[in-house]
Amino acid sequence: MGGAEPRDDRLWRDGWWRSRDGIRLHYRDYPGASDRLPILCVPGLTRNARDFAAVAERLAGTRRVIAVDLRGRGQSGQAPDPLSYVPPVYVDDVLTLLAELGLPRVVWFGTSLGGIMAMLAALAARPVLAGVLLNDVGPVLEPVGLARIGSYVGKSASWPTWLHAARSIEETHAAFFPHWQLEDWLAMAHRTCRLTEQGRIVFDYDGRIAEPFRLPPPDPPVDLWPGLLALAGSPALLVRGGLSDLLSAATAERMAAILPDLELVTVPDVGHAPTLDEAEAVAGIDRLLQRINA
Repeated sequence: MGGAEPRDDRLWRDGWWRSRDGIRLHYRDYPGASDRLPILCVPGLTRNARDFAAVAERLAGTRRVIAVDLRGRGQSGQAPDPLSYVPPVYVDDVLTLLAELGLPRVVWFGTSLGGIMAMLAALAARPVLAGVLLNDVGPVLEPVGLARIGSYVGKSASWPTWLHAARSIEETHAAFFPHWQLEDWLAMAHRTCRLTEQGRIVFDYDGRIAEPFRLPPPDPPVDLWPGLLALAGSPALLVRGGLSDLLSAATAERMAAILPDLELVTVPDVGHAPTLDEAEAVAGIDRLLQRINA
């Protein structure tokens, strides 16, 4: 629990911890300067710690970077109860890890679901958040984007080769990454899929994560604006994909207007969600960390 075994050929160590309900969960631990606040990277709904490899490799050494696999993703165990695949439980899992590692404050990088978790964490454990990056997510999620995600999450698929997987993923997401080449789609396939013992390529998550996602929305709906407002007083960065169908430009502008410490950066010709290695995102991240250092 919480221990990390060194890997001589990698920039990170694999670490493990236990959730309150006993699931063995995984994180990547990139070492860095101990006199700077560590970065906690939390991925989107169907993603995993590999999603932050480029960010972590660029920043590792300057500060510690921890990238988590949420329950049911990557190397983390699956939940016995699929109804535990919900943001409040994910937040509790991550706060349990931070407590175990003795990290009272972190800079939270959250993509999509990971950003929703940041806003919930701001309500539950505000002192933990020294700064936040929200990647293409806000208190209002556009119905068209939610419907698109719901149309493919949890659907079973497998492919004989990585090329087949990449082409299939391209068919689903091409409109949101119009300038990507084959190498980009292959990289996305390797981030989001795994090779089974039977030699097939499949998505690297428990398909049952879709079960809570497909339940009727709560009535009244969850209000995330208080979570955003709870971030006031700490440096924040909002990265929005210019082609995003989940976070509208109007919502992003409203977020920046009501939160003085939030900088809005738009990545052109990219949809949901930016990979954070785009030039605009890289520059924004560097400015965020400079503000936190100051």
